[in-house]
Amino acid sequence: LRLDLKNRELLTQGQDTIATGTNIWVIFGLGFLGGLIALLTPCVFPMIPLTVSFFTKHSQKKSKGIINALLYGFFIVLIYFLLSLPFHLFDSVDSQILNSIATNVWLNLLFFLIFIFFAFSFFGYYELTLPSSWANKMDAASSKVGGVLGIFFMAVTLAIVSFSCTGPILGGLLGGTTLAEGEVASNLTAGMTGFGAALALPFALFALFPAWLNSLPKSGGWMTTVKVVLGFLEIGLALKFLSNADLVGHWGILKREIFLGIWIILGIAMTLYLFGMYKFPHDSPVKKLSLGRKVTAFVSAAFTLYMILGVTKVTNLKLLSGFPPPEFYSIFEQESDCPLGIDCFKDFDEGLAYAKKVDKPILLDFTGWACVNCRKMEENVWSDSEVFPIIKDNYILISLYTDDREELPENEQFNFQFESGRVKEINNIAQKWGTFQDVNFGSISQPFYVLLSPDLEVLNTSIQNSDIPTYKNWLLEGLRNNK
Repeated sequence: LRLDLKNRELLTQGQDTIATGTNIWVIFGLGFLGGLIALLTPCVFPMIPLTVSFFTKHSQKKSKGIINALLYGFFIVLIYFLLSLPFHLFDSVDSQILNSIATNVWLNLLFFLIFIFFAFSFFGYYELTLPSSWANKMDAASSKVGGVLGIFFMAVTLAIVSFSCTGPILGGLLGGTTLAEGEVASNLTAGMTGFGAALALPFALFALFPAWLNSLPKSGGWMTTVKVVLGFLEIGLALKFLSNADLVGHWGILKREIFLGIWIILGIAMTLYLFGMYKFPHDSPVKKLSLGRKVTAFVSAAFTLYMILGVTKVTNLKLLSGFPPPEFYSIFEQESDCPLGIDCFKDFDEGLAYAKKVDKPILLDFTGWACVNCRKMEENVWSDSEVFPIIKDNYILISLYTDDREELPENEQFNFQFESGRVKEINNIAQKWGTFQDVNFGSISQPFYVLLSPDLEVLNTSIQNSDIPTYKNWLLEGLRNNK
């Protein structure tokens, strides 16, 4: 698996590290958005004025009440941050273990079933709750202990009581971080912290400005509508996990057109619901559509129409890049199972031999069947009219799938010993190319691109997510260095 790379040090020279930092903040933002959505659910929203009033009224000094409310908000953030820490233990065992977990066929199927289960709870067919004894014990502890520790137990009580609404959203956050580029554990910590920050924000703000409580809308049927919309979104996300399992397992069940067709049906169903054409068990009769509900219905209808136009090839679906299966994974016969129909090799040695034969440089593409950002790069950057011909005509593309669970032939299975002395079994394609990437290029994330000459000279720095001009210049510089 080890390569004798020439000019290896060029891989990281001047490498842009902003992308990883930006990704962490994006995940934090998505977690924060999830927390804001959770605030609008009937499990959390009514607790805001009650809890803030408790702190402001039950403290002798106004300043003491504000401090307690702020402390309460801090503990909410801390609780969700702490919930993410155990996932870092997995990463310390094997650099690839979290990627292996995230792309595991059976785990993705489990995610699919869990999300469907969550969706129907949002539709009102049953309630998801943690054992009431947990909440009672935490509430009793907060009353008995008092002080800072008592406030902490109150925050734990909120997390438990609100689980029926926050659980499905947190499940989506957990699933979403496994689809994002970078380290899964770090992504999860960023997302969970963002989620906790959004939940804590109103308690801090309303404690500082209690007069704002009067401007809060009253609890009501609109919160039920929020839960139903979340239910439709949960089903849509559940399909992504079923698609991951289908792609990694090479089952050929959920092809691109079928996937999009189901999303279109969901979009139509959600639009009709928002327009009041039918209702779910916990819905009250719709006498008049609110402005917010009308706007959401029109947005849903527009998005559904966009998908219909994409399936019929009237327009592309770049806004959805990475979520549906790749275009070559189609119910219609395709000339190639490589990105954009470009001829590619899926074995490094075969690709290297051909590159030497035709004397062309190599574009080494570490990718994955379930890699969202890989599809975004292929469909948004590689497809560009200036980038596409550079790759197609000037490079030999070697795409190595680091999540492909297909077993290697017995005579190709082996044990690999790292410099630390640790031995790893290499039994399938994912283990082979994932370890190959880690050992030779010091990276485990995808997409990850390297330019090599036929004699294994590194031609440029490695690159990951990129915009069109940067990627085009990166390819051209590799060609110049090859000459």
